[in-house]
Formats: sequence, structure tokens, C-alpha cells
Amino acid sequence: MEPDQTFLEYVAKALVDHPELVETTRTIDQMGVLLTLTVHPDDMGKIIGKSGKTAEALRILLRVIGMKGNARVNLKINEPVGGKREPEVKTLDQVVEGL
Repeated sequence: MEPDQTFLEYVAKALVDHPELVETTRTIDQMGVLLTLTVHPDDMGKIIGKSGKTAEALRILLRVIGMKGNARVNLKINEPVGGKREPEVKTLDQVVEGL
């Protein structure tokens, strides 16, 4: 496992209540390295943090780790099925009003 993926797994498992369900995948393409994090639905708030501050801090630290290896590292947090967030539903009037 690469250092950036090891770091992400270590930090995520330390933050959540269900560390056994933390999964990370690492893919490489033209844009750089993409780390994908999947956690238990109840732990999403802990990973994202208030106003997204925890997720942003993780992204910054992963970029720093990537700089050491001359790679651009990005983080994607998968929203689990059955998450607590309600999907936003707009009426036709709201869509027209936004135009």
C-alpha cells in the first residue's frame, strides 16, 4: 500500500466509530492519484466535519504527501447508500425562479 493510502486509512480509522468498515481505493490517471474513501453511514459526519473542515484538512494533508512523491493526490468521499442526508427535491416553480 502506498504512503498516501496508508495515511488516509490510519486517520479515517482513528476518527470513526466503525473502523472495520473503512475502505480506501487508489487509482491513477492523467489527473494524478485519486483516493476514494468509503465509511459507515453513521460515520460520515465525523469524516466530513463541521462545514466540511475535517474533509478539507484531509485533502490538504494528502496534497502535501503527494508533493513528496511528485504526484497530485485528490480525495473523494463516497456517500454511502442509506445515508441520512435527504435528497434535494425542487418544484418546477423553484427551478424557473432560479433561472
